[in-house]
Amino acid sequence: MHPALVKSFGGLSLQRYIRHFLFGLIFPAIFFWAWSHGNSTMPVSIILFFTINSLLYPYSRFVYEGIVGYILGENVFFVNAIVMLIFKYMTMAVCWACAMFIAPVGLLYLYLTANKRASE
Repeated sequence: MHPALVKSFGGLSLQRYIRHFLFGLIFPAIFFWAWSHGNSTMPVSIILFFTINSLLYPYSRFVYEGIVGYILGENVFFVNAIVMLIFKYMTMAVCWACAMFIAPVGLLYLYLTANKRASE
């Protein structure tokens, strides 16, 4: 495998990648379940879209968490659990649906930080 790909895709810990990947499987599971109750077959393009977004979701979530961490810092907010879960689900859905557009930012960041660590 090309070293640049290893630096980018290998930038997240395996534990973090698997955790986010499993949470990201919620969305294709919902779509597959809903589609299975219909009368048509799912197009290959949609299956490909679901697969790509599911594989890139952990990197998309990495970008989101980095931005939120930068903005909020170490602040803690106390909110209603239902409101928090709804907001969490919505952010997960946006990160999953836009993963192929958001994840390249995270992959680029991981690549650049790996290069920086290697040069030190």
